[in-house]
Amino acid sequence: MLSLGPGVSIVLATEPVDLRRGHDGLITLVRSLWKADPYSGTLFVFLGRRRDRVKVLFFSAGGFVVYYKRLERGRFSMPRVADGASQVVLDAASLTMLLEGIDLRLVHRARSWQPKKCMQGALLGSTRAAFHDQSGLFGSAP
Repeated sequence: MLSLGPGVSIVLATEPVDLRRGHDGLITLVRSLWKADPYSGTLFVFLGRRRDRVKVLFFSAGGFVVYYKRLERGRFSMPRVADGASQVVLDAASLTMLLEGIDLRLVHRARSWQPKKCMQGALLGSTRAAFHDQSGLFGSAP
């Protein structure tokens, strides 16, 4: 199993790839298909024609690593792909689900919460101003 941090970049090829390619063949695809830097630490994910095999290429600790998985039953499912796209950007959770054989097209996520941006002057004002929000919960700014 791959160990993935929250900030890792992951790119999935939208078209099947001949998985007989080794490290060098996959590096060539990364450079020619996406004009991407294979040394960047990004994980590049490739599915075979039958979608029962996957290779993940990445650079780590001075060398390239290829992670390979073959499903004994079933197929890897592609997420939704925009028309004409040559890649899909995934997050660590999506890659983990894909590698476990979960159909990403059927996964529904809750909208992620984002904090409201602070007003520029809020940190320069009084304590009450620093905690002021649009709802008025913390009172009004002085």
